[in-house]
Amino acid sequence: MTNAGLKVLLLEDGPLKSSDSFADMEEARAWNDLYQESGSRGTKDGAIAIFQGRSVGGTTVVNWTSSFRTPENTLRHWGKQHGVEGVDPESMAPWFAKMEERLNIHRWPVPPNPNNNALAKGCETLGWEWDIVPRNVKGCWNIGYCGQGCPSNAKQSMLVTTIPAALEKGATLVHNARVNKVLHQGDRVTALQVQGIGEDNRHPNGTLFTVKARRYILAAGAINSPALLLHSDAPDPSGLLGKRTFVHPVPVTIGQFNTPIEGWHGAPQSTYSDEFVWRDGVAGKMGYKMEIAPMHPGLMSAALGGFGETLFERVGGLKNASCNLALMRDGFNEQNQGASISVDNNGYPIIDYAFNDYVWEGIKHALSSLTEAQFAAGATSVLAGHLNAQNWQSWAEAKKGLDELSYEAVKVTLFSAHLMGGCQLGRNENEAVCDSQGNLLRA
Repeated sequence: MTNAGLKVLLLEDGPLKSSDSFADMEEARAWNDLYQESGSRGTKDGAIAIFQGRSVGGTTVVNWTSSFRTPENTLRHWGKQHGVEGVDPESMAPWFAKMEERLNIHRWPVPPNPNNNALAKGCETLGWEWDIVPRNVKGCWNIGYCGQGCPSNAKQSMLVTTIPAALEKGATLVHNARVNKVLHQGDRVTALQVQGIGEDNRHPNGTLFTVKARRYILAAGAINSPALLLHSDAPDPSGLLGKRTFVHPVPVTIGQFNTPIEGWHGAPQSTYSDEFVWRDGVAGKMGYKMEIAPMHPGLMSAALGGFGETLFERVGGLKNASCNLALMRDGFNEQNQGASISVDNNGYPIIDYAFNDYVWEGIKHALSSLTEAQFAAGATSVLAGHLNAQNWQSWAEAKKGLDELSYEAVKVTLFSAHLMGGCQLGRNENEAVCDSQGNLLRA
């Protein structure tokens, strides 16, 4: 927009942080400074922990740099099933190429660290497909603390790319500024009601102001965008606002090896497997992408489960541990409608994810694949992310154990860092919230 000569004002709920802020590479600091609700955001039943960025640059500041093109099967599904126009593979290809060049996205040329290499080795042993992750980095030091913010500015996040480019062209940035309501008359936006956020980066400081503009673009993500519109009583002729919010639920397994892994060093994600992404076609049983999680103690203490001496012992084994994860491909089957977003009296989002047998079958299948891959890579034991799981000593023992576990909310450890939907795209106001260009549909 600045390239077109428009005067642009950027309003950001979170703080402005930079590479100097990230130099300590501390998890505790990062959770508080850079994540929604200090990393404690989750579904209302506590079943899925949601890691979503909240600072200038958003989640791109804390993601692990994996940068995949949207799969062609997904693009075609959106067009065929939901009437989204202009997202076919042929139309999207030049846009993907443009952003890959701008953000320096390329296959990671450095050998995978032992954590990621374990997934590659397991897949090779089993004859499963695997490949190298494309990453949006430039001059990466291979430190491995991407989730805490990049201290070398190698990660080509919006913090160091598009936002500075906009500011150089005259845009104005106001951070610690929470848009509390979109004021409107009918279907016409008249102003934004904004409240200042204090030095703790969380609570309002008492400052209130109003912003008026010719055009308004809401870019608060798949949770906060529908939440703000709901809190503002925005027109919703389809009744779908906040519905069909998808999160790629992530189950995990943790394998112990005889050799040091030290998965907190090196690119956090550099290998992946799409062996099971389309395991039953596009709209069949829930498929999943297999990747790796870094082994930082704060993150892993949540994944390991247990408490007291049990948790202490498990954290003590992180040096020789590797963590497999699966990104569950939700939203392609009518049995899986994802989450619905509502708001409390203060406008904070309430996330309600709908679990059923369809979802649990996919998660169980994923835990099985993750476990099998770790034993195939040479793990001496594997612990599935489940409240009642124990360390299994063999694949045969694990298969029996997986069948005996109960699959229900909270018992299975689930995370999410991919948030999608909430303002569904489509052709008309009866079936979608926005048109294919992201404009709110009118009755």
